[in-house]
Amino acid sequence: MIKLVGRTKEQAILEEAMQSPEPEMVALFGRRRVGKTFLVRSFFADKIDLEITGIQNSTSKPQIENFHYSVNELSASKNQLPLPKNWLAAFRQLITVLNGLPKIKRKRVLFFDELPWLASKKSGFLSAFGFFWNNYASKHDILVIICGSAASWMIQKIVHNKGGLHNRITQRIHLKPFNLTETEAYFAAKKINLTRYQIVQIYMITGGIPYYLKEIKRGKSWVQNIDDMCFAEGGLLRKEFLDLYPALFENAERHIDIIRILGSKRKGMTRKEILRALNSPSTGVISKLLKELIHSGFVSAYYPFGKKKKSMLYRLTDEYSLFYLQFIEGKRTPEGGMWQTLSQTQSYKSWSGYAFENVCLKHNLQIKEALRIGGIYSETSAFFFAGNDTLPGTQIDMLIDRNDNVINICEIKFYNDKFILTKEYAEKLRLKRTIFTEATQTKKQIFVTLISTFGIMPNAHSSDIIDVSLDLNALFN
Repeated sequence: MIKLVGRTKEQAILEEAMQSPEPEMVALFGRRRVGKTFLVRSFFADKIDLEITGIQNSTSKPQIENFHYSVNELSASKNQLPLPKNWLAAFRQLITVLNGLPKIKRKRVLFFDELPWLASKKSGFLSAFGFFWNNYASKHDILVIICGSAASWMIQKIVHNKGGLHNRITQRIHLKPFNLTETEAYFAAKKINLTRYQIVQIYMITGGIPYYLKEIKRGKSWVQNIDDMCFAEGGLLRKEFLDLYPALFENAERHIDIIRILGSKRKGMTRKEILRALNSPSTGVISKLLKELIHSGFVSAYYPFGKKKKSMLYRLTDEYSLFYLQFIEGKRTPEGGMWQTLSQTQSYKSWSGYAFENVCLKHNLQIKEALRIGGIYSETSAFFFAGNDTLPGTQIDMLIDRNDNVINICEIKFYNDKFILTKEYAEKLRLKRTIFTEATQTKKQIFVTLISTFGIMPNAHSSDIIDVSLDLNALFN
């Protein structure tokens, strides 16, 4: 079994909750396949006294039967407990069993996994769970961990609960995918030898989701691994898209519609543009769906530089979904070596440029550290200018607006060697800098910053326009 990699802050929170002299309730949420259950099981090992996992698309009766079986397993009595009729009776039974257990020198750990599946509509689970916490667990040396993949549901129903669980959460952990450093450490733990360039290419497809990364096999190239995962019959990611959203959302077709629309316009869309594309007049419903997709880590929202709330852009940033829509969907017949062919096409080169931009945006803190501005307050955004009578249009995919009176305009290039800046490209960057300065009327100093895979090949053109050059090692800080 692979040891727990990374998750340093999350482990510190769990340790603090375990050692606390007070009862604790930890809410752990994050998207499907991100490793929530693995984190809890690995950290606590044999210290979990009760573990309950919700059953997807199930009624209350099987859920209660499953709960009842686990409570019977926990019980110190040889006599089997009767099957409770409802959740309140089930939790009363749990209280009886906990009271009958011998005293130990640590907290009792109760782990409720996939809570949204347990707490189905009209099941009465949440009110019964609130009763259990308020009337028993909050008065005893107990650590309750509640976990769910439907991040938006967890935030709405648990973190912002207005009923019996209001303000009862003592710690929150929003578990996110591995960053590149953690991904590299994960492969090292599995003794998989890959270059950072190969790791980035795998990351652009898997997004650092541990469940996907475990499919990478030692002794195979990244191309062979992607072929096996995404294009071979039975490959994990060949049909994952079809299960991913329905497992998280009710009526997931609406969420998938938004994902498809955003996937078709890579630079992002305003809410108004999304409504028009969906042919939907309901701004309230769309806002709710977008919020759920953001909480679950599939979509990112940001303000273009100098723009107001109505101009907020929504962008599909889930790496796997982008890859699936571009390369997997519609490929009905699995073929050996398909990715070997597709990865050499112009379509892949175009897609990889955008995918690398996404990776850079998600590693903006690492980029700031590489620029040695980690201690300076700054905001990362994008810039779009449609053009006017005097200036042509342009766009900047990433800029860093700093409080030390500097703005880094970032040019992001994914290339298989050192980037060679031509005279024409240098002129393009010089014009982009001029347009940005005049369109925004900024008085700040502008640094043109190149972020590329292998850095830049120094020449007269690069020394004239590029102020700072970073390679992909900066993303592994």
